[in-house]
Amino acid sequence: MTEMVYGSAPVAAREPVLPRWWRTVDRWTLTSIMMLFGIGLLLGLAASVPLASRNDLPDFYYVQRQAVFGILGLLVMFGLSMAPPGLVRRLGIIGFLLALILVMALPVIGQDHGKGATRWLSLAGISLQPSEFLKPGFVIITAWLMAAAQNVGGPPGKLISVLLLMIVVGFLAMQPDFGQSALIVFSWGVIYFVAGAPMLLIGSVAGIVAFGGFIAYGSSEHFARRIDGFLSPDVDPRTQLGYAANAIQEGGFFGVGVGEGQVKWSLPDAHTDFIIAVAAEEYGLILVLVILALFGIVVVRSLMRLTAERDTFTRLAGSGLACILGVQAMINMGVAVRLLPAKGMTLPFVSYGGSSIIAAGITVGMLLALTRTRPRDRMAELFGRRR
Repeated sequence: MTEMVYGSAPVAAREPVLPRWWRTVDRWTLTSIMMLFGIGLLLGLAASVPLASRNDLPDFYYVQRQAVFGILGLLVMFGLSMAPPGLVRRLGIIGFLLALILVMALPVIGQDHGKGATRWLSLAGISLQPSEFLKPGFVIITAWLMAAAQNVGGPPGKLISVLLLMIVVGFLAMQPDFGQSALIVFSWGVIYFVAGAPMLLIGSVAGIVAFGGFIAYGSSEHFARRIDGFLSPDVDPRTQLGYAANAIQEGGFFGVGVGEGQVKWSLPDAHTDFIIAVAAEEYGLILVLVILALFGIVVVRSLMRLTAERDTFTRLAGSGLACILGVQAMINMGVAVRLLPAKGMTLPFVSYGGSSIIAAGITVGMLLALTRTRPRDRMAELFGRRR
């Protein structure tokens, strides 16, 4: 009856989801990730064939699996990138709790697959590494706690995050997985720093981490063996580090040629932890610099967009996600050139591994969602220009 008297109420036309997403998402970051995935498939064609041959499997068995996992990871990334920050926060917290339960279960039902560390769960014939999914969830819940602590009458979020950090690192050290532990501690430090922590406190945390490293060196044979190998002035040419160093030297600036590399036949982890050695040998320094540039674009672009963000949670979480992705790439490549001890860490979107690439998709999907342009960002730009 009301409509008959006064006429129908006008409804504001809303922009469709996909055009709005495309207009607001960081297309530089999106393009860089797609290029990294393409490079990963290209390197997988070379690096995984010897492994398939040793396991009596079809030549491109692992490449096909990487493509399947990669498509799943990209679908997750695109889906999460369309979510609002509130939904990202809820999904991140739920995902963290589920991943933490699985990490806690590893000492009982986990497997080591001959790697010397119990990091994997076998579910329906698929190996799952829960620590990969723990990282983005930990960043989200830490950012939420520290953002809540800044509210008047808010909870002691910083103290709770410290306790949570100790629990997570403790269970990761039991595997042992000191590489992921270092990433978790680093992400917490980044978020704490962006939240306004004093440098003295951050220095104290760094000292505690160094002291924990000394304890781990004396109590873990797995950890001590890797540190001793890193500190040794001579590199055994028959070890993975020796093969990788030789491959990088052989590649030079332009590489030895597509498919002509030999390191993939000697390195057991050429398709995962040492994929950058295959890239350096066959394609040379040029491709390595391209990979470095692509990761640099993702991190720098994300941090630049977050500087205009007023919401505390979004700024903290986005900074943590961007930095943990960049540092994981840096650690992987640093190990290959012997700048860092061996960590058993993959190169996001490039290395083979289902857990790794899907978890990377989750990380970047959340990052893209948090760095999307919002109306308040546009207003801030307009006001800035007028000044």
